[in-house]
Amino acid sequence: MAGNPRNGRRYRALCDWLRAQRLPCWLCGHNIDGALDAKHPMSFTLDHLVPLSKGGGLLDPANARAAHRRCNSARGNRTTIPQPRASRRW
Repeated sequence: MAGNPRNGRRYRALCDWLRAQRLPCWLCGHNIDGALDAKHPMSFTLDHLVPLSKGGGLLDPANARAAHRRCNSARGNRTTIPQPRASRRW
């Protein structure tokens, strides 16, 4: 396969399918604003439940999740979901 597989037609179709569902971020639970620029930290990205580096399928819809760019980046290639820090205020 030549080029970046994330620029391919099937990957873009998977992103469009997931974006059309208007699901909240699976990591933090907040809504994702579809009108934001793609480079905005709170914009939509496709995250993989099982990271690609751990053997997850790139084009598998069962492995695709909607996430904020910031949440997706913070998770990295870990298989666990980072827990939010507790507030010091009780």
